[in-house]
Amino acid sequence: MSPRGGSGVQIKTPEQIAKMRAAGQVVARALDTLRAAVRPGVSTLELDSVAEKVIRDAGAVPSFKGYHGFPGSICASVNEEVVHGIPTAERVLADGDIISVDCGAILDGWHGDSAVTIAVGEARPEDLAMMEVCEESMWLGIAQMRPGKRLGDIGFAIGGHISANGGYGNVREYGGHGIGTEMHMDPHVLNYGKKGRGQKLVEGMCLAIEPMTTLGSHDVVELDDGWTVVTRDGGRAAHFEHTVAITADGPMVLTARESNRDKISQMGLVQPTW
Repeated sequence: MSPRGGSGVQIKTPEQIAKMRAAGQVVARALDTLRAAVRPGVSTLELDSVAEKVIRDAGAVPSFKGYHGFPGSICASVNEEVVHGIPTAERVLADGDIISVDCGAILDGWHGDSAVTIAVGEARPEDLAMMEVCEESMWLGIAQMRPGKRLGDIGFAIGGHISANGGYGNVREYGGHGIGTEMHMDPHVLNYGKKGRGQKLVEGMCLAIEPMTTLGSHDVVELDDGWTVVTRDGGRAAHFEHTVAITADGPMVLTARESNRDKISQMGLVQPTW
C-alpha cells in the first residue's frame, strides 16, 4: 500500500528483522493463495475473503483493514486502477483483465507489505510487457539497498529502467515507504531520482519498494470513494512491491515468495529464511 503519512525512520535489530520476515512470510502465503484464486468470474470481494483467512489462520492481522477507514484486507486494483482499489462483490474479474493485489499483515507487532499484478485468463501481450518492466524495476531498486547508498539511487534505478524499456508511465504521486512497527513510516521512497542524492541508507532500515507503471500517461486521479487511484487517461496499470531490509551483507527481501528464490540468487541478494 502506498503511504498516507509516516512517523520517523526506524532502525531494526537482526532479531526484529527476523520478526518482520515472519510477517512477510504470511503476506507471501496470502499472495500465493490469491494468485491461484484469480480467474474469470471471481469477485474482488471473494479474493479479499481468501486473503483475510490466510492471514488470520497464521495468527496475524490484516494491516489494511480499518486503516484510515479502508474496508478491505487487500487492495484490489483492476485494469486502469493503479492502487487502493476497494474489494467489492460487484467487481467481477473477466478474461483479459489484470489485477494488482496489495496485501499487508501484522504479526507480533511487525508489518509485512507486498503487491503483485496478475493477468486474468488470456493475457494481452502489451499488459504482460508492462508488468515485466514494472517488476524488474522493483528488483533493480531493491538491489540498491546497501549501506552507504542513497535513496536517490533506488529511485534512479527504478525510473531509469521504466523509461528505457517501453517508455511506460511512471506514477509519481505515490511511492514506497519505511515500514516496521507501523505500515507507513519515513522515509518516503520515490520511484524516480538522482544517483547519490537523498538520505543515506544504513543497516537496519526496512523499506517497501513499490513502482507503479502505466500503458499511457503517468497522470492519476483519486475517485470519489476517497481511495481508488486510477489513470487519468484510462490506460492500464501495474504495481509490484516487496518489503526489504538493509543488512550488512546487502538487501534481504522480507516478503519473498518461493517463486522469487531464483531471482534473489541471480541478483546476489541476501537469502531470507524460507
